[in-house]
Amino acid sequence: MDPEEIARNMNGRLQGVSPGRQEALLPSPMIQNHAAFLHLLHDGTLLCAWFGGTLEGKSDISIFASVLPKGAPCWGLPQKLSFDPAHSEQNPVFFTAPDGRLWLFHTSQPSGNQDECRIRMAEIRRGISEPPALTAEEGRYLDLPRGCFVRAPVTVRDDGAWLLPIFRCVQRPGQKWNGSHDTAAVGISLDQGRSWQLEDLDQSIGCVHMSPVRLGADRLAAFFRRRQADWVFRTQSMDGGRSWSVPQATDVPNNNSSIAAIRLGDGRVAMICNPVNAAQSADRRASLYDELGEDDRRPDADPAGGCTPIWGVPRAPVCLCLSEDGGETFPVRLVIEDGPGTCLSNDSTDGRNKEMSYPWLLEEPDGTMHLAYTYHRRAIKYVRLAPGWDKAAVRSPS
Repeated sequence: MDPEEIARNMNGRLQGVSPGRQEALLPSPMIQNHAAFLHLLHDGTLLCAWFGGTLEGKSDISIFASVLPKGAPCWGLPQKLSFDPAHSEQNPVFFTAPDGRLWLFHTSQPSGNQDECRIRMAEIRRGISEPPALTAEEGRYLDLPRGCFVRAPVTVRDDGAWLLPIFRCVQRPGQKWNGSHDTAAVGISLDQGRSWQLEDLDQSIGCVHMSPVRLGADRLAAFFRRRQADWVFRTQSMDGGRSWSVPQATDVPNNNSSIAAIRLGDGRVAMICNPVNAAQSADRRASLYDELGEDDRRPDADPAGGCTPIWGVPRAPVCLCLSEDGGETFPVRLVIEDGPGTCLSNDSTDGRNKEMSYPWLLEEPDGTMHLAYTYHRRAIKYVRLAPGWDKAAVRSPS
């Protein structure tokens, strides 16, 4: 579909496209929509949040969300949940705390300067309308260093501590951020989000978008996107998230684009991603924000002591990768959607961008799978797969 056809279909209506599969393009008033996140409430209501505006990094980028009540045939109208006119507000995640309160975390950065980013936390309240209206409290910035980013929600430790997966866009004095020194960390709150401390993961240069999965009472694994566009990396904790091993490569390629992972009801780990890496494509672009057109004369950050990030590797296909060994290997890979995946431009209006990226996933207790991902930077695409989805999907060679 070209951008105009995508726009005409952004109505939120669920359409059956094959047995056991429904799809919808979520409604949005913005021409760029990216970084979907799904969250299931206790009553079966499904929330999807993303960021939208004209171009990633521009100050008109804000957080939006839509609601799909249980059994409803259509996603509700988009609702704006952030309002800072001076910052690009990105990467929303929802978290339902043990006390039942619903929280939104998202990033807030000036222009393309991810090393100046702050994380905002705001309580979300639901109205009594159908679908329910969402409103965000004013919220506050977390007391963490600038340059902290989020993409995955809070995990609650056995002692009640909140663990927020972080990736750090480390500032290099006098140099422009380019991802060369990004590392992984965990934000820890012992007082339900009022204050935070940061713990870095050792030897994690290039490991970002930490996606933790609980494998047992004290055992967790977490998976990373890689700036080097080589492989999805994995770390594990054997003490409930208090310490983490040095990240190691899995057998799943990564294109320096987002991933997400969960534990399924049957114990397997499911990871959604684009299993493609730089060795499989010659496509390259200068940086993530090379189209902003702003007069920033600082040199790019020197990769010495860090890594050389690779941008522009195609962002397709979208695949569900399945593991029976806690995420050490993913021998089964199911194609959700395929296409060129071209991402040499972030523009959403000229048809050059063909990426299907930044996916999220969750599973209901009955085995229904919910997926959402960026579609050509123009829309957020939602896919619902009926129980038994892993028997019917198309397998991709690993």
